[in-house]
Amino acid sequence: MNRTVRALAPAVAVLLAVTGCTASDPLSQQARAGDAKNYVSGDGTITTLAPGEREDPVELAGESTHGEQVDVAAWRGDVVVLNVWYAACAPCRAEAPDLAEVSAEYADDGVRFLGINTRDDAANATAFERTYGIGYPSLLDATSGEALLALRGKVPPQAVPTTLVLDRQGRVAARVLGRVEGSTLRGLLDDVLAEAGGGAE
Repeated sequence: MNRTVRALAPAVAVLLAVTGCTASDPLSQQARAGDAKNYVSGDGTITTLAPGEREDPVELAGESTHGEQVDVAAWRGDVVVLNVWYAACAPCRAEAPDLAEVSAEYADDGVRFLGINTRDDAANATAFERTYGIGYPSLLDATSGEALLALRGKVPPQAVPTTLVLDRQGRVAARVLGRVEGSTLRGLLDDVLAEAGGGAE
């Protein structure tokens, strides 16, 4: 298994600013400070936060594409992946097979996935999920915008897709701006699982 991010974890590097990040974005502020963060060039910019640098837990709840109520606060104790997407987004389509595969692969390791759909109605969102074999829920956020509001300061408004990895306390441990590769996501998940005393083989 490719452990690209895992191999780079000890490195001290400067995270480069990305179009769409704002001055009010705490992760971008930390990047400009030049602290010990990961930078991996390629499809997306990756920020990782050490446990002592993480902010308050994410509070996020809403209705899924299938009409179910989802609240990430109920998932405390598990590692959570949040993925912001919409169906017409080309990099969202490109990363969807990897997200489907990794979500199934880590389902028994205490990892939950949740999509946040920013533009589609339920019919288009569920069609996308069927096409790419997405087995985890997504919140419909096109009308209310409440999910993105809850992630203000963590997800730049223009950055779709964006993927966040939350630790077992619900705090942002890592962020990928742009398409996330399966190998990158596995490395981030393995790191967060390992700090909690467990991990995937």
